[in-house]
Amino acid sequence: MWLLQVCRGSGKSSLAFDTIYAEGQRRYIETFSAYARQFLGGLERPDVDKIDGLSPPVIAIEQKTTSKSPRSTVGTITEIYDFMRLLFARASDAYSYNTGDKMVSYSDDQIKALILKDFKGKRINVLAPVVRSRKGHYRELFEQIAKQGFVKVRTDGEIKDLVKGMKLDRYKNHDIEIVIDRLKIDDSADNDKRLTETINTAMYHGEDVLLVIDQDTQEARYFSRSLMCPTSGISYPNPEPNNFSFNSPKGACDNCSGIGELYQVNENKIVPDDSLSIKNGALAPHGPEKNSWIFKQLETIAQRFNFKLTDAYKDIPKEAKQIIMYGGNDKFSVESKTLGG
Repeated sequence: MWLLQVCRGSGKSSLAFDTIYAEGQRRYIETFSAYARQFLGGLERPDVDKIDGLSPPVIAIEQKTTSKSPRSTVGTITEIYDFMRLLFARASDAYSYNTGDKMVSYSDDQIKALILKDFKGKRINVLAPVVRSRKGHYRELFEQIAKQGFVKVRTDGEIKDLVKGMKLDRYKNHDIEIVIDRLKIDDSADNDKRLTETINTAMYHGEDVLLVIDQDTQEARYFSRSLMCPTSGISYPNPEPNNFSFNSPKGACDNCSGIGELYQVNENKIVPDDSLSIKNGALAPHGPEKNSWIFKQLETIAQRFNFKLTDAYKDIPKEAKQIIMYGGNDKFSVESKTLGG
């Protein structure tokens, strides 16, 4: 990375953009085919005798004015953030947050080749995951699977025959896989064709994920067309630039929505002195007690939780403080002449 920092008017912009950057772009376009270059137009060679050590793919970041928007950062203002998103989406490696294993994705041909290699001479079960750690009795799901012609399922690690009226405990989490095929891996042509059809069927019902289990050792291995942890089966779609953008719903934090800040109640500013009572102005935004609707509401809360507005705020029950600060959904009735009760 090159950084040019000299006095104004010395020609640093001309050197950076009109010479170094222009030459890098020209060299990059020269790597394209003649057919592609005709649509891009020609770039003139900069007025310079010689430039050494310059790679064709160059990126130039020019100075921009600042912004007070919380969504504006050095990366977004200079637009280098767009290049970083592309870099992470196309050149990064994903790792499972659960096991730390590198996440991988395969084509159907790669999956078949790996099965033929790693399970050669072994009897395997090929399964399609349909439910992962979800509650329910799944009676309708089992009926639907049976109508599609399958006769066995694997529920919570145990292979069972599909029977009429089959259901699970609705209050427990379950894992359910359809048993697509049971076969022995060998080098025969019939086996190769059968395995291809089995993989296609498993991918269809498992939404691009399948599970292979060794019948003897019960060793399990997941395969996916998308990024997946081969040990745990955790799967994600292939990364896109939007996944690395805090300005996109796909990449923004769920808590702060990509802003980087959370707007929360600062109780220390609302109650700067908890030795005061509500009547004497413990709640700074409202001040001392006055004849207003908010203090009538506070009086009802005091009656409900058995304290007085003359008590020090620090001595008020926690449940009452929670309602005063954040409100509540509980309904209760009190007797009050001032409220007409």
